[in-house]
Amino acid sequence: MKISTKGKYGLTIMIALAKKHGNSPTSLKSIAHDNNLSEHYLEQLASPLRNAGLVKSVRGAYGGYVLANDPKEITAGDIIRVLEGPITPVEGIENEEAAKQELWMRIRDAVKDVLDTTTLDDLSHHNEDEPQEAYMFYI
Repeated sequence: MKISTKGKYGLTIMIALAKKHGNSPTSLKSIAHDNNLSEHYLEQLASPLRNAGLVKSVRGAYGGYVLANDPKEITAGDIIRVLEGPITPVEGIENEEAAKQELWMRIRDAVKDVLDTTTLDDLSHHNEDEPQEAYMFYI
């Protein structure tokens, strides 16, 4: 499974809203500006997120978007499924031989587990200043 820009930018919107949870609504224009993204593209992504009940839109001069629920209640899996569809690494796994079918199902289940146990709260509190673990390869 490959996550497209829809999934990546949808997560960007939702993380930005999670960081401002409990404050006034956040405009897509400000999210687009802060992340150097197209406001028009973010507007296209906000509609399915709103229809799925993940965000609420607020009209008016100080309007924008807010999360529909607490960031601890929304998972990355919720967002990815709305924007990307079902989580499946390979189409038609039911037609594969048993050994390959089991492999594809294990991969699918592992990805689902990560997405369904990672909340917006987790993602919004991730400290980007912390050094990330990196692999060092020696030849």
